[in-house]
Amino acid sequence: MSVWDYSVAEIGDQLPPLTLGPINKDDLELYANASGDQNPIHTDQDFAKKSGLPDVIAHGMLIMSYLGRLLTNSVPQYQIKNFNVQFSNMTYVNQKIICTGKVLEKNSIDGEETVTVALKVEDQQGEKKIIGKAIISSDI
Repeated sequence: MSVWDYSVAEIGDQLPPLTLGPINKDDLELYANASGDQNPIHTDQDFAKKSGLPDVIAHGMLIMSYLGRLLTNSVPQYQIKNFNVQFSNMTYVNQKIICTGKVLEKNSIDGEETVTVALKVEDQQGEKKIIGKAIISSDI
């Protein structure tokens, strides 16, 4: 059962936002182990600093997964027909992130009702981390 009823959604309606964090080094270590992405830029502060960064950075796919959670908190996974993103900025430890979605359009394609949702991840200062879109289908 969804918490957001896309069937009555109107253009401009918002999905319930998802706020997470602050991102910490344990989060990054856990994700590195689970995903197999052991790039030291995510887990080794000295390596990150030698690479010109102030600290380790979060895995982009970890932040994208939180945006996916925003969607699956709102609609059943099987109704997500398309989900794509563009990475904008790095996410650092101690940053909170806010995932949001806004209805862009409603369509009927070959008898299937869909809703296109604009997606965004920002930090607590409003810096965009990810932008994207998802297409939600009414197909059951």
